[in-house]
Amino acid sequence: MPSTYEPIATNTLGSAAASVTFSSISGAYTDLVLIMNAGSSTTNADVDINVNGDTGANYSRTILYGTGSTAGSTRYTGASNFSLTYYGNPSTTFSWIGIVNFMNYSNTTTYKTFLSKADNADTYGVNNEVGLWRNTAAITSIVIANRTYNFSSGSTFTLYGIKAA
Repeated sequence: MPSTYEPIATNTLGSAAASVTFSSISGAYTDLVLIMNAGSSTTNADVDINVNGDTGANYSRTILYGTGSTAGSTRYTGASNFSLTYYGNPSTTFSWIGIVNFMNYSNTTTYKTFLSKADNADTYGVNNEVGLWRNTAAITSIVIANRTYNFSSGSTFTLYGIKAA
């Protein structure tokens, strides 16, 4: 059986940068998967994801988190982006791995759903999030931005397309 994950694009930062953009995303797949192996110079940062340049109050998300000793949840609605919380260790070059699934991204009759997992190294725990972009447009561009700090040089961002089996 052929592989259903197809690499669309990879961006490995040659120097520190505040954001990464994937544009001209084809509608040839059913879903997208974004995998980020990133570092930053801080222990706590928010990574914002905007699609199709939309910075309006069209995003919502629910976060479930756990550290091994603490667990909880948080809900946001009317947000201007889909935000992932990063808890890393700046002494570890790449201490954060994030995976975001964009379901039904090319369907033009439904709102878009995101699922994400941020696996924070060391003792910082894990965040799982579900998000919604209240728009029926197909996703054709994705911007990943570190809200306050830069992503470290060498951080890698890969976008995959998933074809229906």
